Amino acid sequence: MRKFLVVLDDSQECLNAMRFAAMRAAHTGGGVAILSVIPPDEFNHWIGVGNVMREEARERIHAHFEVFAKWMRDKQDIDPELVIREGQPVDEIIAQVSDDPEIGVLVLGAGSDKKGPGPLVTQMSRNAGALPIPITIVPGDLSKEKLEAIT
Repeated sequence: MRKFLVVLDDSQECLNAMRFAAMRAAHTGGGVAILSVIPPDEFNHWIGVGNVMREEARERIHAHFEVFAKWMRDKQDIDPELVIREGQPVDEIIAQVSDDPEIGVLVLGAGSDKKGPGPLVTQMSRNAGALPIPITIVPGDLSKEKLEAIT
């Protein structure tokens, strides 16, 4: 089964990327893999404190994931899988694509403010030629109706 890989983070545009991935998967008989990356610099503390912070980060990710997963299950009949990795986001996205041969498309949300599309879209665009799959960039301010029309 071909999977759409979408990155779960705290950005506003993440919502449209999730919606797009779920709708495309539902319409094409695919699946959705949701990747959340915990940057290593969050745990540069004493070992005990770092372990507690790591566990708290994982709990936040699971809670955030469940919101999207419930919507995907209820509205799109898609049961997404969650993947949590630790490291630099771009490196971990590339590693996940390499590790999972079922991933067929990377879906990223682009910021819609004057600051540009966001650091992840900018960095992944630079690496696009080295990826074995296409990248779909979803505008963060695209309406729900427009998303439904194009998926």
